[in-house]
Amino acid sequence: MEAYIAQGMHGLAYGMVLFLVASGLTLVLGMMGVLNMAHVNFFMLSAYLGYQVVAWTGSFWLALLIAPLLTAGAGILMERFLLKKVHAFGPMAELILTMGVAFIISDGVKAVWGTQNLPLSPPGSLSVLVNIAGVQYPAYRLFLIGLAVAILLLMALVLYKTRLGMIVRAAVADAGMVDALGINVPLVFMTVFGAGTWMAGVAGVAIAPILTVSPGLAAQMGMDAFIVIIVGGFGSLGGAFLVAILCGLLSAFGVQFLPQYASVLLFVFMAVVLAIKPEGLFGEKES
Repeated sequence: MEAYIAQGMHGLAYGMVLFLVASGLTLVLGMMGVLNMAHVNFFMLSAYLGYQVVAWTGSFWLALLIAPLLTAGAGILMERFLLKKVHAFGPMAELILTMGVAFIISDGVKAVWGTQNLPLSPPGSLSVLVNIAGVQYPAYRLFLIGLAVAILLLMALVLYKTRLGMIVRAAVADAGMVDALGINVPLVFMTVFGAGTWMAGVAGVAIAPILTVSPGLAAQMGMDAFIVIIVGGFGSLGGAFLVAILCGLLSAFGVQFLPQYASVLLFVFMAVVLAIKPEGLFGEKES
C-alpha cells in the first residue's frame, strides 16, 4: 500500500507538470489554430535559463520567477514578429515556422550550455521528506503539485471570472465574431500566446530538479504533452487537465507493474481512445 501511495503521488506530480505544458499548447491551438511545435522547446529553454539564474544568484526561487518571464518574452516575440508574418500563408507555413524555431532553440542551448546533463537542486527548504499516510515522500514533489494547482486555479479565475477570460473563451469559439465586435484580437492572441509560453516556462524550471536539465528534455516531455492534447481534444482545457493526470498515473504505475511496456502505454492509451472517439475525449466533431 505504501508503494502504491508513493507511485500515485509521483504520477500526480508528473501529471500536474504535464498539464502546465499541455494547457498552454492546447489553449493556443484552440484559439489561434496554431500547432506550436516549438512549445516544448520553450519549456526546455526555461529549464536552462533557470539553471543559469541559479548559477549566477544561487536562488531557485529567483530562477522560478525570472526564467518563465524571459521564456514568455521570447514566445511573445516569436508570435509578434514571426507567426504574425506567416499567418496569411496558412497553417502549414505556421507549422514549418514553429518547427524551425524549435530546431534553433535546440541547437542554441547546445551551443551555449553544451550537451551534458546539468543538475539543478531544489531549494534547501524543500529537500526534505514529508510523512504522508506512513510514506516518506519528497517535499519538493508536493510543492510541484501545489504549484500546478495554484496556477490552474489562477487560470480558471482569469478565464471564467474576468472580462479578459470572457473574450478569450469567445475567441476560442469564434475569433471572427470577436474581431467583428471591435476587440483587438491580435492583442488577445499575443496575451494568450505569452501566457501559454509562461506556463511552459514555469513547468520547465519546476521539473528540472527531478528530470535534470538536458537537450533531450523537450523530446522527453514533448511527446507526452502532444498525447495529452490529442486525447483530451484540441482546445479543451478540461480535457487536457483530466488526461494529463491520467497520463501521469499511467506512467507511474506502468513503470511499477509493467516496466517492459511502460514506454508504449501512453501510445496504447491514445490509440484506444482515438479508435473510439477520434476527436478526443472532450473534442468536438467538425461540422
